[in-house]
This record gives sequence, structure tokens and C-alpha cells, in this order.
Amino acid sequence: MTYKAINPFDGKLIREFPNATDLEVERALENAHEFYMDAKHQPILEREKNLKKIADELRVNTDYYAKILTLNMGKLFEESQQEVIKTAEFAEYYAQNGDSLLKNQPYEIDNNYAYVEYDSIGAIMAVEPWNFPFMQVMRVFAPNYIIGNPTILKHASIVPEAAQAFEEALIKADLPIGAFKNLFISYDQVNRIIADPRVQGVALTGSERAGMTLAAEAGRNLKKSTMELGGTDVLIVLDDADLKLAIKNAISARLGNAGQACTSAKRFIVNQKVYNDFIEGISAEFAKRRIGDPLDLNTTLAPLSSKSAQEKLKKQVDDAISGGSKVIWGDNNKISGPGASFNPLIISGMTPDNPMYDQELFGPVAQVLSVKDDIEAIKIANYSNYGLGGAIYSTDVERAQSLARHIETGMVAINQVMTSHAEIPFGGVKKSGYGRELSDLGIKEFANAKTILYK
Repeated sequence: MTYKAINPFDGKLIREFPNATDLEVERALENAHEFYMDAKHQPILEREKNLKKIADELRVNTDYYAKILTLNMGKLFEESQQEVIKTAEFAEYYAQNGDSLLKNQPYEIDNNYAYVEYDSIGAIMAVEPWNFPFMQVMRVFAPNYIIGNPTILKHASIVPEAAQAFEEALIKADLPIGAFKNLFISYDQVNRIIADPRVQGVALTGSERAGMTLAAEAGRNLKKSTMELGGTDVLIVLDDADLKLAIKNAISARLGNAGQACTSAKRFIVNQKVYNDFIEGISAEFAKRRIGDPLDLNTTLAPLSSKSAQEKLKKQVDDAISGGSKVIWGDNNKISGPGASFNPLIISGMTPDNPMYDQELFGPVAQVLSVKDDIEAIKIANYSNYGLGGAIYSTDVERAQSLARHIETGMVAINQVMTSHAEIPFGGVKKSGYGRELSDLGIKEFANAKTILYK
């Protein structure tokens, strides 16, 4: 596997990194195990202090880290700054709440006493994606570091500078050796790491295909795993919605990060009474977006992460059109040149027999569907093999909550953009994966919930 940082805006090679040797892998495993054993005798308070120092490093040098994210995967510089700050917030959450989240939980039992304590289990193999190069890693690292599990990272091959920079930030914050290690490794090496007895967990954020492969490898070795595998999230606009808010948030939810987020709103399901006004509103906002260099503050739509991502999305859109969909706004012609920019599009007419109906379009392409009522909206929303997140817009919050109960996803946002927060669980159902990150659930995913009985 080749680890190359290539600027998605102009296609220029920035830097290439050598692959890790098997000796480097073994050294990382040894260091991780030593940290795991030492952490069992270290107060959580010490690790909380370290996480706070990491957050401080990210906040003080936000622009330095943000530029690396933009150059590696192409997101707008402002979005990269926001990601670095949010990464710091994740670290701060566990720095402030780690001890309380891991307090013993008492249970009642006749003629006896019982409680559950939460202990570390060993090293975690984290395989993480390119779309949020810092945030995704921190979501695994921070809760596991607090409990005493070391993390070994295999990052996406197109963001090697970001992977290295994340590790450098931790080193600057005096993180103990073995607590975290980034490795530029092959999938064969990943499999060998998963099989190693010093490793007791596997965390993946990625594609459905990658999830099936790594989940099988984890299962083969009887290792706990969590999978966050993307989705085809809906944004439902009811007939009583605040249309101005729905349009504003729909644009943010579809075009943020150039549409390359697992929780991006990919399917807009709109009540027929407000459908035309909604189309008019989002078309006008799409038209305002300016494609260009993501480091230029005047650019408002970033390129895709790579040339291959551009080519894949173009083929998906072409297949959708061949299958009966129509472009109702935008230019479907490929942008020429070495960069990976992609024209924003709005398409309609996606039906279940379309080859792209239940496929994730990872880019600035919105699918819009008109429905007659709430029942049809729920039916279409749930007619998917995926179930990560979604959003509902209605001025009647109880009505929206009632619909949310019927949506088959791990998360639903009402009158707001679906995003991750350190304080609440993040994850999906069906082919969007299993397990939860962040919050108290995230810190307990890779914990030994040990029952203690006494009289």
C-alpha cells in the first residue's frame, strides 16, 4: 500500500511515506502492551491531564494542523479549522469526564452486594478514514486512552501527513510511549495485528466493504469490534417546516466537507406542498457556491478528496441518470484537469429500480423526492439497507419526535444538522454498522465490564 499526500485541488504530489516494516509493527505492539500494563497502576487523573495538554496543543496551533488537513484531503480551510477545534473538544470532554464515566455501577441482589467496574482490555487496532482525519482518530483514541487501552492507527493512505501530524501533536503533549502509534501499514499487516493476543479490539470507520472484511477478521480472532460504515441519510421536510431553516441546513448538510461525510444529508424527502419552494430555495443556494482552492477563503465548495473519488462519483451520477433519474439543477460535465473538483448537482426521480437507489453518493450531489404525507416519508426513509442518521424539519416538535421513533437509524436530528457531539452516542444500525463512539457508551465499548460480588 502506497501512502502519498496529493493535493486534491491541483493533483500535485506533496510527499510520499515509506511503509512500516514488520520490525516496526512488533515494536509498536511491544510498546502498546507495556503502556497497557503500566496504565493499570496509573490514576486516571494523570491521563486526564495528558488529554487536556493534547487539546491545548491543538487549540494553540489550530492553523498549522488545519492546513495539513486541507492539503491532504481538500476540505475548506475554515472547515479544517473547525475540525481541529472539535477534535480538541473531544479530548477535553474525556479529560473532564473520564473518571466519572468509569465509576463503578452498583447492582441490587438479594442477600448480597454487587457492582460492575470498567477495566481496560488491551490494544485497539483503529482503521480510520480520510474525510475527518483528526476527528475520527480522536473519537477512538480519547476514550480508550482514558480507560488505559493503547491505540494503533492505520489511517487512510491519502492522508499520511495528517496521520503523522496527529501523532506529533500527542508527542508534543508528552503522551506516554505506547499509548498511541501511527503506522503506515498494509492490510496484511493489519490482519496480523488483529490476530496478535496483545490486541483486543478493532475500530473501523469506512466503507461497507471494508467493514465486512475487518469485522470478519475480528470475528475470526474473537476480538470485539465497532463499525461505523456510512449511510444514505435522509433530510425530511414536512409541510409545516420552517422552510428558510430547512433550506439553510439542507445546504450545510449536503455541501459541508464537499458532501463527504457519513452523516451528510443525501436524500431530501420533501412534502409535496412545499416541494417546489424547497427546490427553488436549494437551487439558489447551490448556485452561490464557488469552486476553487480550498486554502482561498473566497472558495465555498472544496474539491473531492482525490481524482479516484471524482471519477467514482461521476460514474455513479451517470448510472443514476441512465437508470431514470434527472438532473434538475447543475452541470453534470466532468471538470477537466488534474484536480478533483466536482460540480454540485440536484437530481430527482430516483426510484427503487435505479442502480444507484441505495448507494451512497459521497460528494455534492443532492437527491430530492416528493412525498404526499408522513407515512410515505417514513416508508422511503426506511427503504434502505443503511441506517446511520437523519433529520426531520417541522415546527411541531412532537410530530417530528413521533416520526423520529419510526426512522430506522442510530441517530435523528430535529430542526438541526446531524453532527457528532462528544456528550452523545454516535453510530448506526443495519449496514451502517454497530457499536457507538463518544459519550459514556463510547468509553465502554472496549471495556471489561467486570462484575464484583461480595457480602
